[in-house]
Amino acid sequence: MESSVKKKIEHYCAYQERCHLEVTNKLNKLGVFGDELDEYVCYLIDENFLSETRFSEAYVRGKFNNNNWGKVKISRELKLRNISDWNISNALSQINSEDYNNKLRKLCLKLVELNDKSEFELKNKVVKNLSYKGWEVDLVIKTLNQLIK
Repeated sequence: MESSVKKKIEHYCAYQERCHLEVTNKLNKLGVFGDELDEYVCYLIDENFLSETRFSEAYVRGKFNNNNWGKVKISRELKLRNISDWNISNALSQINSEDYNNKLRKLCLKLVELNDKSEFELKNKVVKNLSYKGWEVDLVIKTLNQLIK
């Protein structure tokens, strides 16, 4: 293994949690392919620079807390990064159901307060907005029905 590439990829992984796909793409940009690439990935895993479980948990926390994403979108994005189903469900289980419902309620309230449309148009807009952010449509409708009476 080339020491300059090794240092670069170690720094890349130490800076923030990365998934295998991101590391593979970075190594490809650095001119590493094939068996040599596998050697680097194994090294990173052995030295604990790379962990799919750690990545998926950090990803879920970040997207839920900072981006207000729902479980559907988080799951879809993790699948696009070739994260295993076990790691996805494990990471999503880290979200407390009470926190999940409270965040959904806050987001619904915020959207309801900003609108002066008819009830039907308002519900449509909120459902469309939150389903785009990955919130389950049935949960959104249930929460909206509790808020708008």
